[in-house]
Amino acid sequence: MKPDETPHLVRGLKLTGAISLVVGTVIGTGIFLKTTVMTQQVGSPEIVLLVWVAAGLLSLAGALTYAELGGMLPKAGGDYVYLRAAYGDLPAFLFGWMRFAVGATGSIAALAAGFAIFFTALFGLNAPWYKTSFQLFGGEFVWQFGWAQIVAVLVIAVFSAINCGGVVLGGRTQTILTASKVFGFVIIIAGVYLFTPGVSWEQLSSEFRTQNLTVIQAFGAAMLAALWAYEGWNNMPMAAGEIEQPGRNVPRALIFGSLIILAIYLLTNLAYFHALPVNEIAAANIGSPVATRAVATFLGSTGATFVTIAIMFSIIGALNGTILTNSRVPYAMAKDGLFPEKIAALSEATRVPVRSIVIQAIWASALALLGTFDQLTNYAVFAAWIFYVLTTSAVFVLRRKMPEAERPYKTLGYPVTPLIFILVGLWLLVNTLQTNPLEAAVGLFLIALGLPVYFYFRSKST
Repeated sequence: MKPDETPHLVRGLKLTGAISLVVGTVIGTGIFLKTTVMTQQVGSPEIVLLVWVAAGLLSLAGALTYAELGGMLPKAGGDYVYLRAAYGDLPAFLFGWMRFAVGATGSIAALAAGFAIFFTALFGLNAPWYKTSFQLFGGEFVWQFGWAQIVAVLVIAVFSAINCGGVVLGGRTQTILTASKVFGFVIIIAGVYLFTPGVSWEQLSSEFRTQNLTVIQAFGAAMLAALWAYEGWNNMPMAAGEIEQPGRNVPRALIFGSLIILAIYLLTNLAYFHALPVNEIAAANIGSPVATRAVATFLGSTGATFVTIAIMFSIIGALNGTILTNSRVPYAMAKDGLFPEKIAALSEATRVPVRSIVIQAIWASALALLGTFDQLTNYAVFAAWIFYVLTTSAVFVLRRKMPEAERPYKTLGYPVTPLIFILVGLWLLVNTLQTNPLEAAVGLFLIALGLPVYFYFRSKST
């Protein structure tokens, strides 16, 4: 590199890599763990399947809208870039702060915690050394420490290091991990349908006694659980600055990836309810998840080991993709003077934002040490959806504000598609405030902490 040249992002991700980022980042722990929670909340296999479809279509509606924004503004940063173009610095900064404070780092921490749970169980190391609980915001907060927390921190460090090695290395790793997890789902689905004896589709009509919630509240709570399984569908555009022909490949990857995910989730849940009675699904737990019980119907005791390994591959695929994409948000903010300037520096050797990756890893590790899996997922989903709704509304603003901008793709079903996404998203946020007030309060508090940080950096830039 010549002395007067500065490092720049390399467009090293092809369409296959971009689709792998969408599918691999989204499919993590949710499909293995959240069906049980959803069954406990709504009580009916048919309604659980309806929730999965509704959450998938909602995510697809968001992806169709983001496809227009990503094709129009194919820069590193994703939502941050779209919000800044539509609404200015403050909303964009608060999004970036949310991703750093809880959205991305909380997702990374939750994925690492999920991986650690199954890793330690596989080797008999899952008993915590210390565990305590206390009341916070009217809810119970549980904290524990042991091998699970140590493994969680180590796995964050390993995949952060891989992504410091360059976007091509991170992208190839993502493609391999995504292919591995899809193969695992093929075995689970085909095995149940072809080899599980004595099952009946009539099990879809059975019921389970639910929690004391109204039908609407229960459906909304189940949607929140399902949306954790779909969390990350918007991550890939954050790496748009490193995707070949982004105007064409960003929309294609979002749409094709979302459809693949919806198909895998629906087929997998049909397999669960085909293989197991609803009471057994509702009684499953993180130590014996519904996927393990379903696979055991045709693989016996070997099924537990197979599913544990499949889950671990699925989780690290999502973890790698989340680390790769979300580290580009602090980088984009720093380039605009809204975050410490040094975070905008790229490695001369690998052309990736190494400092952003490292800082993200440190805070995600702290969250992994502090929270449990379900707490972390709820914090991340609630905080993220506040900005998903706001970003989706940006498509209306930018069509008026930038009517002449090149749009390689325009939102299918506009304006109905983004409007439905916004309305359902607002309902989910209100419902979460009612059904999960602790997680909602923590998410709002962490976002609010960004206000003084924003005004500090604004004062430095003026």
